[in-house]
Amino acid sequence: MSDQVPARLVVVGENVMDLLPSRHGPDVLRAAPGGGPANTAVAAARLGLPTRLLARIGSDGFGEMIRDRLLAEGLDPSGLISAEEPSALALATVDENGAARYDFRMDDAADWRWQPDELPENFETGVRVVHAASIALFREPGASLVEALLRREHGRGQVTVTLDPNIRPDVIGDPAAARALALRHAAQAHVVKASDEDLAFLYPGRSPQDAARALAALGPALVVVTLGAKGAFALSHGASASVPAPEAEVVDTVGAGDSFMGALLRRLDLDDRLGPEPRNRLAGLAEKDLTALLSFAATAAAHTVTREGADPPTAQELRLDPSGEAGTHHG
Repeated sequence: MSDQVPARLVVVGENVMDLLPSRHGPDVLRAAPGGGPANTAVAAARLGLPTRLLARIGSDGFGEMIRDRLLAEGLDPSGLISAEEPSALALATVDENGAARYDFRMDDAADWRWQPDELPENFETGVRVVHAASIALFREPGASLVEALLRREHGRGQVTVTLDPNIRPDVIGDPAAARALALRHAAQAHVVKASDEDLAFLYPGRSPQDAARALAALGPALVVVTLGAKGAFALSHGASASVPAPEAEVVDTVGAGDSFMGALLRRLDLDDRLGPEPRNRLAGLAEKDLTALLSFAATAAAHTVTREGADPPTAQELRLDPSGEAGTHHG
């Protein structure tokens, strides 16, 4: 019998096998399982949030590595679909500041080839939040099925729908169509986390603050924006807050935004802000609540940038006790 704890968080999206520069030099690559949604699922699980990833796993050796990673992190395996197609690949390069850029190889990948009978028709009552992110939101044929799932769950009102567009302009097709789709997704979400780069794509020429207000006007109860080394800010029901980025020795930024998202979900869960009647649960967030939320998520991201690849912190590293109090980052 399985002793799997019932999932409270369900993440839908891709895995990507990152090919990263190694310590032996830029010409020697190491393979590391990644992908924004998978990284977020791992980050949330490490912080104690029981998590299921809905994902199609490729049939190649990389797919085996991906599955091994997810199982080793304790994710609920019931959402993992064995697919015939190969795994998605991303060749990552890291600049002198540790910022990562990606060259994707994914035209035939398993991750966005969802079939109508592969995504669940409903979620059990213990699931409190459904999170969707990144490339799987945009690439057909699976993108339409993911959009339908988000619309259904938003309409049901029994779970909080959260979104991280994590836009990769090179691999999501026509920019205008992708922009319109991303904004439709945002209108079906209760919580949206976006980077300043995402907002620059969605609202060209507008400041992050102005773009965040426009995003909030579409319907999300909470909009959180990450600004890289400049920190993060949040808007909710007229309240707002911002935090600086914690000091950290940056090795690379791979997975930092995903760790931020996973920690954001865990903090909202600990504060009982996720679940049925989602808008009511998110109502009343004051500046101090937003500051605590941002600080926790930024601390998780700061831990991640101090080591190679998408390696989010554990609850112990954040000194997270059952009450949800977190210690200070010393990384």
